[in-house]
Amino acid sequence: MNKFKLSGVIFVMCSIFLAGCADKTQRIDIHHDTGDQVMGLDYRDFNQAAAEAVQSMLKSGALNKKGGDRYILAISRITNDTMQHIDTDQLIKKIRIELLGSGKVVVTTAVGINGAEDEMSSKARELRQNDEFNQRTVQKKGQMIAPDMSLSGKILQRNIRMDDGKQQVEYYFMLSLTEIKTGLAWWEGETIIGKRGSGKSVAW
Repeated sequence: MNKFKLSGVIFVMCSIFLAGCADKTQRIDIHHDTGDQVMGLDYRDFNQAAAEAVQSMLKSGALNKKGGDRYILAISRITNDTMQHIDTDQLIKKIRIELLGSGKVVVTTAVGINGAEDEMSSKARELRQNDEFNQRTVQKKGQMIAPDMSLSGKILQRNIRMDDGKQQVEYYFMLSLTEIKTGLAWWEGETIIGKRGSGKSVAW
């Protein structure tokens, strides 16, 4: 065997050996995650921000409707003003689930800042006067319910370079609950998450 073939065999064997020695993928216990923090935002940060927002809203009494009825909540614009390419729905979905579970609100998917989240409510109404459908099963006019409240907000990021060469990254989750009838904010909340680490760490 010439030296070129021998070198190739050795390379393949070393690659197999190194692959076998690599760390195995592990499942994260999201309810008891004690893993190292990261400079960017992860699911733990979104869980914390959502939980604090919901607790604050419920504690404020802003969602206590007279007669025990539930408010209809529409989701307005949630702006991502961080260096990360995050989907703000990750935060809002958690808030919606918690609020729905509280029995205080119902979320409309027929109205949104960029149009309906679920377009089927409108699409289904296009079946009116369509002879292929039993008209008694088609939704009549005036059945949709307009929202009472609107949830809007912004996620901000601030990077600070420290004297010792480390960096501090601050994330601000700012939300507002507005009564649509009057345009008045009935509740506002802010959760701040700060992280400090190596200046070489990437926060996006």
